[in-house]
Amino acid sequence: MKPKEFVKELIRDSGITLNGDNPWDIHVHDERFYRRLITDGVLGVGESYMDGWWDCDALDEFFNRIIRAGINKKIEGNWKFMLFVLRTRLFNMQNKVRSRKVSEQHYDLGNDLFTRMLDKRLNYTAAYWKNAINLDEAQEAKLDLVCRKLELKEGMSVLELGCGWGSFAKFAAEKYGVKVVALNISEEQVKLARKITEGLPVEIRKMDYREATGTYDAVVSIGIMEHVGYKNYRIYMELTDRCLKDDGIALIHTIGTNKSTTHTNPWTDKYIFPYGMLPSIAQLSRAMEGRFVIEDWHNFGPDYDKTLMAWYDNFEKAWPELREKYGDRFYRMWRFYLLTSAGGFRSRNNQLWQVVMTKPGRKQPERIC
Repeated sequence: MKPKEFVKELIRDSGITLNGDNPWDIHVHDERFYRRLITDGVLGVGESYMDGWWDCDALDEFFNRIIRAGINKKIEGNWKFMLFVLRTRLFNMQNKVRSRKVSEQHYDLGNDLFTRMLDKRLNYTAAYWKNAINLDEAQEAKLDLVCRKLELKEGMSVLELGCGWGSFAKFAAEKYGVKVVALNISEEQVKLARKITEGLPVEIRKMDYREATGTYDAVVSIGIMEHVGYKNYRIYMELTDRCLKDDGIALIHTIGTNKSTTHTNPWTDKYIFPYGMLPSIAQLSRAMEGRFVIEDWHNFGPDYDKTLMAWYDNFEKAWPELREKYGDRFYRMWRFYLLTSAGGFRSRNNQLWQVVMTKPGRKQPERIC
């Protein structure tokens, strides 16, 4: 079967048409795309989009349909992908040295990009849209939800593992009167986080989460677990146990996946989040076993779809100001990243979890939601 005919057959039951009229239909500009999809799988799909070989008006809905139809799984069988998977099983891809790459490649891209794309508090994780009408409100609702789940009170001490630009640390210190020690390895994020939290009882330390010391009333991570890696989940839980007071509460806010794996897809690994991977419930619960009581496991994955679409709208509006610095290939890469991610949540392939944990014997915390 010729490559083009193979692709037509591949997408036949997805509701997607080659060069069709629907916004989620794919428009191919270069016939080499079909063979590239077959030989390079997801990596080839993403790179060929960056190269301008094909377009789609609604990439988010295109990938929602692709994932729901299981087409992404059908193009993962080539030898390049198998080698990629083997590497993640043989080596600790998220050790201290490799962990720096995602900061250098992604989080240090430029604060100008992120300040234009994100909300006013610079949250780079899912917002909580239950009673919110815009991104700023939804992100503040997320931060407040975390603080309430942690039962924060004035004078408490909080350890934050991976703090982004200091959005949670600032909010918790301002609104709940707590003291926060926050760890991060991103040079650019640390600089801005220190500026944002200046004058508050917040200490931003440039260090790996594995170097945390001290004991605290609460331990929280919002968006770092996606970079921890399955070989380090137990290390993370042991550290949290060590740093959490016996009557304290820990919370993990993370993207999750429905099936245990050891890797992300090759395109995301190469261009967006090097050495990243999403945890499963089984992987996290095994790492927690014997150390923590799981008090609550809250899933609001659809809220990440809405958050990503809000980021995408902000990015599109800001692009005329950013174009000269970042260039057109970056635009296609970033558009692909945001909209394919939205499709992943819309298809329910990806989830967004907040997990509340305590040490055995502690009084059960109040259930917030």
